Amino acid sequence: MKPLLDKLRQDFPEITFMPGEVPHWSPENNTVTYTDNTRGEATLLHELGHALCGHSDYSSDVDLLRKEVEAWQKATAVAAGYDVSLSEDHIENCLDTYRDWLHKRSTCPTCSGHGLQRSKALYHCPNCQSHWQVSFARFCRPYRLKRALTAN
Repeated sequence: MKPLLDKLRQDFPEITFMPGEVPHWSPENNTVTYTDNTRGEATLLHELGHALCGHSDYSSDVDLLRKEVEAWQKATAVAAGYDVSLSEDHIENCLDTYRDWLHKRSTCPTCSGHGLQRSKALYHCPNCQSHWQVSFARFCRPYRLKRALTAN
């Protein structure tokens, strides 16, 4: 991991690479936080992928998934230049966590149909007309709070 990290620091001096407990890209301070574990290189390159794609926020759950795919595509392209191989199985497993999260959030708590996202935290079911609110958090249990429809 250290040789790759040293090369990345040299090739991307505008980005700070910092060890931490939760890997992530912070556009506010141009920092990639990484962990040094068995999947460390893949995760490091993935977070760098977010940086190189210019990701800063997401507007919807589907937009977040799209950005995760983009970051992995960029990570795969960058990895080739550093003679690092990224496992397609690992990438798909990571993306599956987001797909599962999105599926759970969009499942109607009334009829178990699939709803449409109206805002970052609000869904609507076209089947039974229910509305529910979800948490903004990406890494927590997807609670769904049913809401009464209000006239606008």
